Amino acid sequence: MDRMSTVSFGLKQALISLCCVTVALGLASPSVYAQAGLDPDAGDPAADEAGADRPLLEYADGQTQTWQIGLRLETRGANCVNIQATFPVPVEWPEQKVRLVDQQVDPLVSNWGPRDLAGGVRQVRVLMDRAPAGSEVALLLTFEIERSRILGPTPEQAAELRIPKRIDRELRLAMGNSPYIQTTDARIRAVAREIAAMEAENDWHRVELAYDWVRDNVTYTEGPIKAADEALRDGTGDCEELTSLFIAICRNLRVPARMVWIPGHCYPEFYLEDAEGNGHWFPCQVAGTRQFGKMDEYRPVLQKGDRFKVPEHSAPQRYVSEFFTCNKLRGNGDPQPVFIRELVE
Repeated sequence: MDRMSTVSFGLKQALISLCCVTVALGLASPSVYAQAGLDPDAGDPAADEAGADRPLLEYADGQTQTWQIGLRLETRGANCVNIQATFPVPVEWPEQKVRLVDQQVDPLVSNWGPRDLAGGVRQVRVLMDRAPAGSEVALLLTFEIERSRILGPTPEQAAELRIPKRIDRELRLAMGNSPYIQTTDARIRAVAREIAAMEAENDWHRVELAYDWVRDNVTYTEGPIKAADEALRDGTGDCEELTSLFIAICRNLRVPARMVWIPGHCYPEFYLEDAEGNGHWFPCQVAGTRQFGKMDEYRPVLQKGDRFKVPEHSAPQRYVSEFFTCNKLRGNGDPQPVFIRELVE
């Protein structure tokens, strides 16, 4: 189920809360997005899974979708000046390739371009000096997004994976508290201690015990957004709450974990290291069909992460949403910004 908060514009922020249910962006020509991460070269899904040369993660059966993302502003009866808007755009991940194939930029747009945020999110920032009453201004970007299934490690490979002994700077965003993810909650810590005391064959199995604990003890129920500790207390939650709780438990086990946001849904990724000390992110599906360490999903990745510093907001953001602000010189009514994110084909 899609769950989105009410969007209020004018001089206020626009905040979207998604739930169940990188990059050089050229200003005048299409370009390919590039996001540092794991080796995206997909292996042969029919290869012998027990082979010593099989990669830990494979990306297979890619499917391409075309998405249009941007802003359409209707000024209505208002004369607007000093207009600023931002909206997030998809970036490349090991399982995802992104290509800008078209752009429609109204002459009233005075400046626009990309802006990177810590954690791997990219915004497009749009500036307009003025937009007269009765005008409609648009900046629309069309992307081809190829998303692949993720094939996880073999049991033999999984047994060699380890919880990282050292949390480096890049991993700190995947540890500690985040909005709606309270790692310091006493009840969540108690669950983590319970799981830490369970007999586990290896660190992979330890994370799987946390995964199964959430699936066994929290019933999927759609409803208003709530925090991980509330989901634990109530014993209910949808994909967002189950994902948040799993992440909070993982972080208490010193396993970095983060949210993955896709249209109408979210799921977590957790981070383990191989025998050479190389780190890898592994997905799992807490709400829905059981998928641990793999992901059969073709909807595009919108963002990864759950604690972002965004220039438009003073507090950390769980999800980087759209933003619009302007000044009105004169006129009647308020401008109507409409943010577009829709599947074209």
